[in-house]
Amino acid sequence: MTTGKKVTSIIAVIVVIALIAICYYRYFFVFGEGVKAGELNYVVKKGYVFKTYEGKLIQSGVKSRQAGTLQNNEFEFSIANKGIAEKMMANSGKFYELHYKEYKNTLPWRGFSVYVVDSILTSKDLPQ
Repeated sequence: MTTGKKVTSIIAVIVVIALIAICYYRYFFVFGEGVKAGELNYVVKKGYVFKTYEGKLIQSGVKSRQAGTLQNNEFEFSIANKGIAEKMMANSGKFYELHYKEYKNTLPWRGFSVYVVDSILTSKDLPQ
């Protein structure tokens, strides 16, 4: 093997490793984890090719994106597990505490949101 071919091979390997590292960071690295609590608004299964479960949680309190306006705190998320999604669909309107993972970008088969719910911590009826 000549020196030029060795250098080219080494550069090609470094470029491939760098691309793999960038893809991992952008799509699979868990950027953050946490718990959100609120009233479950809806859970739906949607998508053109990859059918994923998507949901929305209405949190207590209000926030303002612009001065002089009020808006509910909403947490939109994707659901990682079919069993979790079906349990939530059957109990819409209840108060939930959900554990989620935050990714840097979305993947079509993971859902439309960077927030992916992976477990239900608690579920209870809202006080009347």
